[in-house]
Amino acid sequence: MPMNNPAPVFRIRDLNFYYGPSLALSQINMDILPRHVTALIGPSGCGKSTFVRCLNRMNDTIPGTCVEGEILLDGEDIYAPDVDLVGLRQRVGMVFQKPNPFPQSVYDNVAFGPRVLGVTRNKAKLDKIVKRSLKRAAVWDDVKDQLHDDALGLSLGQQQRLCIARVLAVEAEVILMDEPCSALDPIATGKVEELIHELKERYTIVIVTHNMQQAARVSDFTGLFWLGELIEFNPTEQLFTKPDHELTEAYITGRMG
Repeated sequence: MPMNNPAPVFRIRDLNFYYGPSLALSQINMDILPRHVTALIGPSGCGKSTFVRCLNRMNDTIPGTCVEGEILLDGEDIYAPDVDLVGLRQRVGMVFQKPNPFPQSVYDNVAFGPRVLGVTRNKAKLDKIVKRSLKRAAVWDDVKDQLHDDALGLSLGQQQRLCIARVLAVEAEVILMDEPCSALDPIATGKVEELIHELKERYTIVIVTHNMQQAARVSDFTGLFWLGELIEFNPTEQLFTKPDHELTEAYITGRMG
């Protein structure tokens, strides 16, 4: 990477991850730069989602897991014993494969995080946070007249952008997206991809995708995972046009995977 790159938001060094005795990630080394989109590609079961869930310790909820190595967020070890998990997950938000709005109103979905965190008890200020978050998630125009309607009545694409707004409402710095478009139709997918381009002006984004064309369209850097190893991690254009590894070329041309 060029020497003039900014300091990484995440610095991952020699990361191993185990489900019980089974090694799921082996010796992962990666820097994730601020206000860039990093895409993770590779076949199903290769460790992409496991890796991204290490970045906000979502894997902690699974019994018998074990982490070795180091994940630094702005220079601080997120696996240190004194880390506040609520604070970590506020800074590093997650958008899942299937939209998962709460069975509440559109407004209450976005207001949920600020209320829990005690960010504001002022209704006018909360209104402002909700509106700003929905605008940043490019869904305000769709829902501004339905703020008090059940969020489950929205289309899947609108629900996914609502879930992104929910992450933005708590002032996340990093947005993790695990296959965020896999349940969406092409039009809704296009809207989420446009949104990713807009959001990277303010946020650091890591996206897991099975869709190589999507990775090529939205990301600045791409990593290929294979059987729990990070085979290659490079600027996206380089990885797709002049990959360093034969396995990368075989995967992106469809000869393997």
